[in-house]
Amino acid sequence: LVRINLPRAFEEALTLLRQRDELLLQAEDYAREIVEAAQQQAVQLVDEMGIIRQAEVEAAQLRQQVQQDCEELQRRTLNDIEQMRLQAVQDIEQMRQLALGECEDIQEGADEYADAVLSRIELQLGEMMRVIRNGRSQLRSGGQVSAADANALP
Repeated sequence: LVRINLPRAFEEALTLLRQRDELLLQAEDYAREIVEAAQQQAVQLVDEMGIIRQAEVEAAQLRQQVQQDCEELQRRTLNDIEQMRLQAVQDIEQMRQLALGECEDIQEGADEYADAVLSRIELQLGEMMRVIRNGRSQLRSGGQVSAADANALP
């Protein structure tokens, strides 16, 4: 889930950053155009200081507005990225917990299997020990092993 969502989240973040950069460029171009227009008017209307002052005020206001808009867009983009990062961390932790649970289940199953195998071996060894003890006992007592007893031995 994280491998799927994380690249998409990064793509969305990059798209937002590109949009922000494009908006900044457009705003700077727009501001530059306004300033250039104001400068041209100022050259033409040198005697009219009020118009020049007004253009400067408007350009400053526009610059300030563009700066504020860019800062807000940057703040929102960073907030979105942080939210995506937090979600990714949560998803990773959830996947880690699931993996740990599966690991414990696998370990438990392996332990049960090993115990069952060892139990069977223990029973077989016990049976072999019984046969060995009987054989040694008969050897000590000097007894003969009958054909039926010999056939019963594994």
